Amino acid sequence: MPIKIHGSLPAHRILESENVFVMTEQRALLQDIRPLKILILNLMPTKIETETQLLRLLGNSPLQVEVELLQTASYSSKNTPVSHLTDFYKVFSDIRDCRYDGMIITGAPVETMEFTEVDYWDELCEIMEWSKKNVYSTLHICWGAQAALYYHFGIKKYPLAEKLSGVYEHRLLNPLHPLVRGFDDRFMIPHSRNTEVRSEDIARHSDLVVLAKSNIAGAAIIAHKNGRQFFSTGHAEYDRHTLASEYYRDVNRGLNPNVPENYFPDDDPASLPFHTWRSHAHLLFSNWLNYYVYQQTPYDLKELIDIKN
Repeated sequence: MPIKIHGSLPAHRILESENVFVMTEQRALLQDIRPLKILILNLMPTKIETETQLLRLLGNSPLQVEVELLQTASYSSKNTPVSHLTDFYKVFSDIRDCRYDGMIITGAPVETMEFTEVDYWDELCEIMEWSKKNVYSTLHICWGAQAALYYHFGIKKYPLAEKLSGVYEHRLLNPLHPLVRGFDDRFMIPHSRNTEVRSEDIARHSDLVVLAKSNIAGAAIIAHKNGRQFFSTGHAEYDRHTLASEYYRDVNRGLNPNVPENYFPDDDPASLPFHTWRSHAHLLFSNWLNYYVYQQTPYDLKELIDIKN
């Protein structure tokens, strides 16, 4: 089954060229089926790239998925054309009275700041609180995961001695959990961040369980036991070239970054990067859609029950 998106969205042409089954809104109207309603709060500066990465993964499913894109009203992106934001994005006031099967909150390049210093922190807190009643299951990514763990559970983030950048091996801790069903015992996930959350802080909360961790990158996939909230501290959604683009950007800024680990062949930035996490990225998103968004969400979203953290 296809992912339902606006026919003019830049990702539509890219995904069709990759044989990802996409459907325009006009065609979807002719089908007598309720698609899954997914809201993406995109906090990344490279919004079009992030949209495409997430839609590629959401489209690899037998389910029809209807996606809406959300931006913050309290901070305007400087890296995305205004016309794109006007055409394809909503703000919280537009969707406040809506309900969704699932929601994704992305990362953001603000992790070295205190949460309360982020321009849109108050708005993000309002959205996260709203999600407890208006969204069945929310997947938080990288800084979005750190922000949610802090807001919902008071779990702090800590600065790293140097930026964590690369693709790292992770151990599967709970192979029977539906979110990681089909995962190998060892698998790779990209990380790109300057801060971390610590496993011992997570362990103090009985409602949370760590599903996968890395000796280097730490706790990577964290689940609320009720299936309503998930937290991924890495970037499984990244495509082959994303870490390379970030590396070259930092080189051009004169930051002298380390070469991302376990990424370029022979650590040579001139080489085509290895793409070693693609299959598990697809599994992560398809498992989330199937087991937590599709099978457990009530058909009538008005029947959603508030999360009690």
